Amino acid sequence: MSTRSASRPADWPDLPLAAWDATRVTLHLWTQIVGKIRLARAPSINHWWQVPLYVTSRGLTTSPIPYGARAFQIDFDFLAHALEISVDDGRSDRFALVPRTVADFYAELLGRMRALGLEVAIWTVPCEIEQPIRFEADDRHAAYDADFAHRFWRVLVQSDRVFTSFRAGYLGKVSPVHFFWGSFDLAVTRFSGRRAPPHPGAPNVADRVTREAYSHEVSSAGFWPGGPGLAEPVFYAYAYPQPAGFAAAAVAPAAAAYSTAFGEFLLPYAAVRAAAAPDEILLQFLESTYAAAADLGHWDRAALERAPIDNR
Repeated sequence: MSTRSASRPADWPDLPLAAWDATRVTLHLWTQIVGKIRLARAPSINHWWQVPLYVTSRGLTTSPIPYGARAFQIDFDFLAHALEISVDDGRSDRFALVPRTVADFYAELLGRMRALGLEVAIWTVPCEIEQPIRFEADDRHAAYDADFAHRFWRVLVQSDRVFTSFRAGYLGKVSPVHFFWGSFDLAVTRFSGRRAPPHPGAPNVADRVTREAYSHEVSSAGFWPGGPGLAEPVFYAYAYPQPAGFAAAAVAPAAAAYSTAFGEFLLPYAAVRAAAAPDEILLQFLESTYAAAADLGHWDRAALERAPIDNR
């Protein structure tokens, strides 16, 4: 049995945006439908932590969602290419992930949920998307390339693993590693413990969303597969509020650079995938961008950080 703990370049699949962009857009909208079901039923948690999805060994999950005294969850399975609904009484249902419109996916999912006794009403307007089409009316987006959906999930698995290792070195408040279906990215966030000034807002996002998400000072990092304004997958890192000098900070590796367009540091996914030691390169980026945010923002690093614990 292999005990290899570090990844190799072959563990990080090629994910050229142009080759799967239609699938990315459709999958983004499908995850929004599933995510909004969780949002409709889960109790509110600080920074909207009740809404994300989580990476699993087969895909993405809502985790258990309360339904009165019952619970259910919804899982994307990118190995079998199916969506599964499971209820705590042992009942379940699933349907295939294949090319189908957003409207058809929406109707299929809610219909199967009703058959399981799960009635959930959601707001059907997509979030954080320009010119959104209501789910029930969206006959435009219908692509699903199973190979690229699988590749995307494999990148999430590897990123989640490294992000979790990075998360472990922090004693202060730190988010789970979670997948935000609004922006379609995997993220992890460290907090200084101090409140932040009111967020000025973001395009296509309600002010109440950004102000809750950024109510306290953060150093955040994540993976985004690319999309409008950026034609390649990237790792990103930013601080809010951004301390003076952050944009000019020296960070690693050399392939990382500050983007004035996005207001954050970007590291091309291709640079991580091509590295002889991808984990090391990605951890350099996470650690150095956090150090820039914490040092320039005068965080109490001695009180907030800890050495990794080996429990083997």
